Amino acid sequence: MTAQAQVRHAPTRTGSRDWRRVAAAMAVIGWGGNQFTPLLLVYRDRAGYSQLDVDVFLGGYVVGLVPGLLVAAALSDRRGRRPVLAGGVWTSLLGSLLLAAGPVLGYAGIFAGRALSGVAVGVAMAVGTAWVSELAAADPALAPGTGARRATVWLTCGFALGPASAGLLAQFAEPALVLPYAVHAVLCLPVLRWVLAARRAETGGRSRAPLWRALRVPAAGHRRFVRVVLPMAPWIFGSAGIAYAIVPQQVGGEVGGWALLHAVGLTVATLGTGVLVQPLARRLDSASTARAVVVSMLVMVAGVALAAVTAQTRSPWLAVGAALLLGGAYGIAVVSGLLEVQRIAGPGELAGLTGVYYALAYAGFLLPALLAALSGRFGYPATLGVVALVCPGCASGWSKHLPQQ
Repeated sequence: MTAQAQVRHAPTRTGSRDWRRVAAAMAVIGWGGNQFTPLLLVYRDRAGYSQLDVDVFLGGYVVGLVPGLLVAAALSDRRGRRPVLAGGVWTSLLGSLLLAAGPVLGYAGIFAGRALSGVAVGVAMAVGTAWVSELAAADPALAPGTGARRATVWLTCGFALGPASAGLLAQFAEPALVLPYAVHAVLCLPVLRWVLAARRAETGGRSRAPLWRALRVPAAGHRRFVRVVLPMAPWIFGSAGIAYAIVPQQVGGEVGGWALLHAVGLTVATLGTGVLVQPLARRLDSASTARAVVVSMLVMVAGVALAAVTAQTRSPWLAVGAALLLGGAYGIAVVSGLLEVQRIAGPGELAGLTGVYYALAYAGFLLPALLAALSGRFGYPATLGVVALVCPGCASGWSKHLPQQ
């Protein structure tokens, strides 16, 4: 990036309020991005969409998310965090309105709503994380890494609350494919006002260079980013995806009419555990080793292995254990990666490198689709078992001494 990101004022109570405003925006955007997850069963079983249709809807989210991550990061480093994050909230609201109109608009409306939800989540991840981190760095009373933890906790809370709300509303209220989105759209309105009221930690530079030049992030070629962050990042959402996209399918037949609520419970358990373990990630973090990354991968191996056993036994109770382990792996991995990014990013590169990091992380969201394609021939116990064997190989060099520079 070409703009120098800097905080303009000394920490005050206003700054304390501002990080909460930004965090609220990240949470409500995360809510909108993940509320679709438990409704997959509803679209397939009640609305008549095929499994392929549902997979395309999921893909629409990723199609919007990756450019949202990269372009929003460049814009915020050049034009300021506040207008771009406010635009993310607006986009999330519009995405929910299109999804709510899905029964009328049909396939195209649902796909467009999912794509806009993905764009908004990209904005929250890249711009919101950078802004919260800058506000925390401006307060000398806060420990290093506080901004990364705050950003991840609030985004993950949104990821958990969205499916919890949508699943409960779909189970007990009608119309099941309208009301969840309408609730989220209403929540976006006060949050948008809070973001626009934030006044601190705007970026300092205002480059007139073409935007395509601002999309370059030289720090992405940093030795430690390539050797530590890049091979770990896809497993972040790969682990979460296994927990709440694959595991519920394996035990749905065992819980009968409670399949939707059981899927919601697994999603909340995964992401809730991801929030609770994040203080541990900060304590494990080290600038000279990849200790936190290695621990996250070891926990992930245990979670994936238990998911393979769950697929074999169809046990709803083992499914809960797999969700908890995979959630723990997710929480440690995502925070440790953000702490690495904050150390590596050069002047004006924080939002851009954060965007690259999250784009890599969301590549793991394709893992459930890959496993679904392979499961028809090999079965989920076998494919998940192979994943459990691959994870340690990815971490083989991370425990070695890797200096920051």
